[in-house]
Amino acid sequence: MSVTKRRLVFWGFLAALLIAGLLLAFRPRAVPVDLVELRRGPLTVTVDEEGETRVRDVFVLSAPIPGRALRIDLDAGDPVVARETVVTQIEPSEPAFLDVRTEAQAQAAVGTAEAAERLAAAEVEMAVAELDFATAEVERARELIRSDHISERRLEDAERHFRTSRAALDTARAALRMRESELQQARSRLISPAEARRSGAACDCIDITAPVSGRILRVLHESEGVVQAGDPLAEIGDPLDLEVVADFLSEDAVKIRSGQAVILDEWGGPETLAGTVRRVEPFGFTKVSALGIEEQRVNVVIDLADPRERWSRLGHGFRVEVRVVLWQGEDVLALPLTALFRNGGDWHVFAFEDGRARLRAVEVGQRTGLEAEILSGLNDGARVVLHPSEQIVEGVRLAARD
Repeated sequence: MSVTKRRLVFWGFLAALLIAGLLLAFRPRAVPVDLVELRRGPLTVTVDEEGETRVRDVFVLSAPIPGRALRIDLDAGDPVVARETVVTQIEPSEPAFLDVRTEAQAQAAVGTAEAAERLAAAEVEMAVAELDFATAEVERARELIRSDHISERRLEDAERHFRTSRAALDTARAALRMRESELQQARSRLISPAEARRSGAACDCIDITAPVSGRILRVLHESEGVVQAGDPLAEIGDPLDLEVVADFLSEDAVKIRSGQAVILDEWGGPETLAGTVRRVEPFGFTKVSALGIEEQRVNVVIDLADPRERWSRLGHGFRVEVRVVLWQGEDVLALPLTALFRNGGDWHVFAFEDGRARLRAVEVGQRTGLEAEILSGLNDGARVVLHPSEQIVEGVRLAARD
């Protein structure tokens, strides 16, 4: 072989090695992906919200009259019996302090009442004297009429004067009693709070009894103090007669109906509790979320379906997680929502077939916050790419991550 041919063979071999190296270097590498294998199993579609327990019927014990309520010795959780257990007592309030002008006016009223009493007493004395004179006159007239020394007319005048004097005495005595009462009333306006407290031991108090049987849920006015009529004193209810209330978004509340099953979780026990929707309230309200967004909310009331022994540790105002079951299937082909994406208005996934990505259109049925029901497009056991990125296209080589 000539030198020229040997050189051509050598440089051709080097060029082939270079071209092979470049082809190998720029060859598309497999994209590492996370895969999930489709399996059939149960799927439950729920709407979730945070709720709280509450006693079904809470009775607020309030003060029937204004006065000073004595200290409530009962604590939350103590049992009470309807119309028997005395929760507290109410005694009359102490009089208010008098300012200088009001006290002077009250003292002047006392002086006026004392003068009126003395005047009434003097009028009683005058009426007694008139009655004594009229009595003597009528007795003399009766003796003289027997001897015909006076006429019948003078006897009648004497008897009329006697009856008039007797009525005048009764009138004067009634006026005296009235003036004495007015004096007592005027003096009562000068009673100080200290005098009222010293004389309060003999005052009868009003017993405030429990309206229903149950337990004290909360004491609203524990210490002794002045209360007005209608002021709440305590809340009473049956802690074993519980219900759950949760406020759902209005668009979720329209999906809920009475009788639907409810799963109660995160209540503190090791297992979930079962419940049933009793009522979806027809009145919505506005509530500001933690992000400062105004939301329309609707209360959903739920009855506990499990025996009381399972949730006896719950009380009024305890937090629970509420999941209302909208749909439930036992043999469902489900796929995580992170594998689905929109393509031309339809749902698609990338299936892992023979080491490459294959675009597949799927029909989605029921959906939860994490999974979706696959009605068609994939079979049981198919492997699908999770979180497909922009690197994944039809036919690209894939490598499954460990």
